Amino acid sequence: MKLNFIIVMAIAFFMASCGGDKPKSEAPVSEPLKEVEAETSSADPMANKGIGPISTVSLGDIDQAMVTEGETVFKAKCSACHKISKKFVGPALKGVTGRRSPEWIMNMIMNPEEMIQKDPIAIRLLAEANGAPMANQNITKDEARAILEYLRTKN
Repeated sequence: MKLNFIIVMAIAFFMASCGGDKPKSEAPVSEPLKEVEAETSSADPMANKGIGPISTVSLGDIDQAMVTEGETVFKAKCSACHKISKKFVGPALKGVTGRRSPEWIMNMIMNPEEMIQKDPIAIRLLAEANGAPMANQNITKDEARAILEYLRTKN
């Protein structure tokens, strides 16, 4: 019995000694994140095409058939983490087409692993998501384009 009390006290002492003086919200920003913040604050996010297979997207008038397909794919593969009007696991997507280039959006959908490692905007978004990376849903180019078309209607 005495041994259990000593073990519990030792664990409690160890755990108490691990804490710091500053709350987490005041913790300093890491050097790599500072570099990413500096890079993303000075660069035009609409000029960033991201990293992946999409280099050019031509947009015209909204294609309603593609919107319908995009909504279906979004609900099946994206809505567990993304909501249109509020932050959930991932960021809110309302107005995303006004903040990111079409190529960036499609590359993020199709190539999230490489994007969160190398793209400065994706790195920042990962930090804001408390380290919850976007899952690769193996979305095809046509599905990604349909999701983009759906998101174009959510401004």
